[in-house]
Amino acid sequence: MTTPDAALTVIHGVRLVSDGVEIRDGWVQLRGGVVGAIGDGDGWRAGDAGATVIDGRALAGPGAMLTPGLIDIHGHGGGGHSFEDAEADIRAARDLHRAHGTTRAVLSLVSGSIPHLVDRVARIARMTRTDPDILGSHLEGPFLDHAHRGAHDPHALALPTPGAIDALLDAGAGTIRQVTLAPELDGGMDAIRAFTDAGVAVAVGHTDADFAVTSRAIDAGARILTHAFNAMPPLHHRMPGPVAAATADPRMIIEVIADGVHVHPELVRMLFAAAPGRVTLITDAMAAAGAGDGRYLLGELAVDVTGGVARLVDGGAIAGSTLTQDAALRTAVAAGVALPDAVDALTVVPARAIGRPGLGILAPGYAADAVLWDADLTVRAVWSDGTRV
Repeated sequence: MTTPDAALTVIHGVRLVSDGVEIRDGWVQLRGGVVGAIGDGDGWRAGDAGATVIDGRALAGPGAMLTPGLIDIHGHGGGGHSFEDAEADIRAARDLHRAHGTTRAVLSLVSGSIPHLVDRVARIARMTRTDPDILGSHLEGPFLDHAHRGAHDPHALALPTPGAIDALLDAGAGTIRQVTLAPELDGGMDAIRAFTDAGVAVAVGHTDADFAVTSRAIDAGARILTHAFNAMPPLHHRMPGPVAAATADPRMIIEVIADGVHVHPELVRMLFAAAPGRVTLITDAMAAAGAGDGRYLLGELAVDVTGGVARLVDGGAIAGSTLTQDAALRTAVAAGVALPDAVDALTVVPARAIGRPGLGILAPGYAADAVLWDADLTVRAVWSDGTRV
């Protein structure tokens, strides 16, 4: 739930970390829905009278840090709710992730029939007109490889036909931000071109593609690698596969789930070193994020969550995560990723991945989304569109 602050807010006394830059004694002015100004020292005192003034150190201690609001381009739900469900469920899931710093999100949908997905995509499209924190939808399927389907219903998988693509694009009305597909499928390369021509970021994932096929997919327009290392051939010294193709090509942005379960932290660090400025930390969170262990659904499939790890009841495949983006930041930094690089992977890089300028940076004219952290990288306060939430 949001509580209105004054239209003008100044947050000072913080370590400002944004777009690879650090200001040690920084401040930011949030003017309505955009950043009005940033600076250091006491320059904030020259701001407009009547501003709500917040001392970051008073809220978060001597290690107070302010970053842009976090952006998740791949997540399925949280707080016991799924993005597949009704608008109230979607908003409840977003409330959970917003409390952990994720001020904007692309809502991911698992594989389903084309009519089912058309209905869900249209619902999310409507919500983008009323809920500015919802950036659009991500179709993770149904155009996936059976052998690498992970937690996707095998009966829902399909080939990317022109009719299916057109139906989905029509339902999205310009709000489908990302599509994950296996480029080796019949029609896969044509599908990449069709989605790219429609302004959708295409991701290679849930795929059996090797290095050469992945490289061809990139040339066809693919620009994202879906959750690196997971649901794809491994990085092998004689068969480098999709991960090597993505790290080698500067056009690619690479998703990774930094929960310590999907990918070893050392491989997270390695990705940042191999592809500087091109890694985005996603959650791939399902409904159990922030809701505890138990039985859940991911799409139509039953999932058991034990010790925070989600696995399909039938077969035991990892079924999304229970991750939040603040925890991903802590995992990446603990693995040896420089803090500014890890922050960028949660802010400006995902904004760039889906072609959303104006988000992910604390600079004049950018969206007034911000997160205040303490020295332990725990979220202490969140602002969305200039309003504290």
